[in-house]
Amino acid sequence: MNRGFLSMAGVPHAGAKISGEPPSEGLSDAQIMLRVKAGDESAFEYLVQKYRRPMLSFMYRMAHNTAVAEDLAQEVFLRVYRSRETYEASAKFTTWLYRIASNLAVNHARDTRHERPENTVSLDEPDQESGLTMDVPDDSLSAEESIVKRERLAAIRQRVQELPERQRIAVVMHKYQQMDYRQIAEVLKLSESAIKSLLFRAYETLRVQLKEFV
Repeated sequence: MNRGFLSMAGVPHAGAKISGEPPSEGLSDAQIMLRVKAGDESAFEYLVQKYRRPMLSFMYRMAHNTAVAEDLAQEVFLRVYRSRETYEASAKFTTWLYRIASNLAVNHARDTRHERPENTVSLDEPDQESGLTMDVPDDSLSAEESIVKRERLAAIRQRVQELPERQRIAVVMHKYQQMDYRQIAEVLKLSESAIKSLLFRAYETLRVQLKEFV
């Protein structure tokens, strides 16, 4: 988390003096967030460091733009910090966090729908997990296999982007964030059976549209 973001949030940067003890081992994230609510700034820094990469990954999968993903991830943590005084540990911290993130991602997509080419995917965007661009050759593959792999990755990203809003969020959470049905249901405020149905329809659509790459 960069210093500019920390100063925007009104939180000292990593080199500043922080009062209180670091979060204790054994505490749940919800309990740590309650310490943030009580004014423990080291607890907030702990949560930022723990969830920064998952938030970047989630936002990148939703926006497919590294700069936008970074901005949206920072906005998530800003909203977490600004909401600290009203936080109630009535649900898992991750449920609350991803609910903020998914709402922010959806609103951003709606707000920028007419400002950018719809459903575009750049081969030059680095993957948030490997840090590599899609055109970096894989030494274990032949030139032809590398091309096919790049085309397949681009097609998958494109088709996921074209899914209906809720299906896209559910797929990103399930496939890339490794969230189970119950977790996704809590975030989207749906039943587990509704999530299973949502994902079934999404994966069936992707299977049909991507059958040439299977």
